[in-house]
Amino acid sequence: MHYTGTIWRPPYEADSLLLEVTAGCSHHQCKFCTLYQELPFQFKMSSMSHIESDLLEAQLWCADPIAKLSARLQGLSRPDCIQRVFLVGANPFVLQYQRLMDIAGLIRKYLPTIKTIGCFARITDIQLKSDTELEMLHKIGYDGLTIGMETGDEEALAFMNKGYGAMDIVEQCCRLDQVGMRYQFFYLVGVSGAGRGEIGARATATVCNQLHPALIGCNMLTVYPESQLFEEIQQGNWQESSEIEKYQEMKVLMENLQITTKFAALGASNAFQFQGNLPDEKAILRTAIDKIIDTVQETDLRAYRKHLPHL
Repeated sequence: MHYTGTIWRPPYEADSLLLEVTAGCSHHQCKFCTLYQELPFQFKMSSMSHIESDLLEAQLWCADPIAKLSARLQGLSRPDCIQRVFLVGANPFVLQYQRLMDIAGLIRKYLPTIKTIGCFARITDIQLKSDTELEMLHKIGYDGLTIGMETGDEEALAFMNKGYGAMDIVEQCCRLDQVGMRYQFFYLVGVSGAGRGEIGARATATVCNQLHPALIGCNMLTVYPESQLFEEIQQGNWQESSEIEKYQEMKVLMENLQITTKFAALGASNAFQFQGNLPDEKAILRTAIDKIIDTVQETDLRAYRKHLPHL
C-alpha cells in the first residue's frame, strides 16, 4: 500500500480499508493545525495507477494465506470481506467530481463487497459540487463524511483561518442532508479561547440543531509550538482555555443540542473518553462530564495535555 507521512483517521474508521488518494491539505492555513507539517508539500493527488495497485493488493486479502492464518488465529472461518473504504488525506472530497467517481469505480471493480466510501471533507469541498453531483456521489457509495466543522463561533472561525463561516456550515450540510449523505462533525473544544468557550458551544449548538449529523465528536484543542496559534499566544493575541473550562464548554454544547445524534469524546486529545446517544443518554453524559469537572484536578488534566506527543 502507498502511504505518505503519518496517516490520520477518525476512531470509528478503525475497521475501514485506508486508501490513499490524496496527501496533505488543500487549505493548510488553520492556525491550530500541525498534522501535515512533516510533508514537503502542501497537497497532492495520488496517481490512479497507485490507487489501482493498492486496491489490487487489498483484493488479495481474502485469498492470501497469511490472511487466512490470521483469521484462524482470531477464530474466524475466513478473512472478513472489506465493506468500507476510508480515503486518506486531510480532505479528499476536494477532488473533482469525475475523479471521485473514477476512484469509486475502481473500488467497485476490485472490491465488490464495498458498501460505502468515506473520507475527511472541508465545508468548502462540498461547495464545489452541484446538487446533482452530490446525489450521484452518494448513489455510487460516498457516505459518512467526517467534517472538521470545529465550531459555530464566527469570531473563532475567522481568527483560526478556517476559510468559511457558520452559515456556510449550515448551507452546505443541508445539501448533504437533502441527498441523504451522512456526515460526522468534529468539534474542537477550546477553539474559541479563554472565557469564550460557552459562547462557542452555544453558537455551535445553534448550527448543529439545524442539521442532521450522525455524530458530534469532541476533540480537545492541543496547542503545539510548531503551530501558528502558538505564535499568536506568544504575541498576546489569544489565550488558551483551562482544561476545566474545556469540559464546561463540552457540557454546554451537549446540554444545548436538541437533535438526535451520537455525542462522543474519543481519540487521544481527550484525557477521558466517552460516548452516548442524544437525547436518550443526555443524563448519563452529563453525569460523566460533571464527575470530571468535580473530581479531576486542573494540574492533572494539564499534565496530560502537556505530555501528549501528538493527536
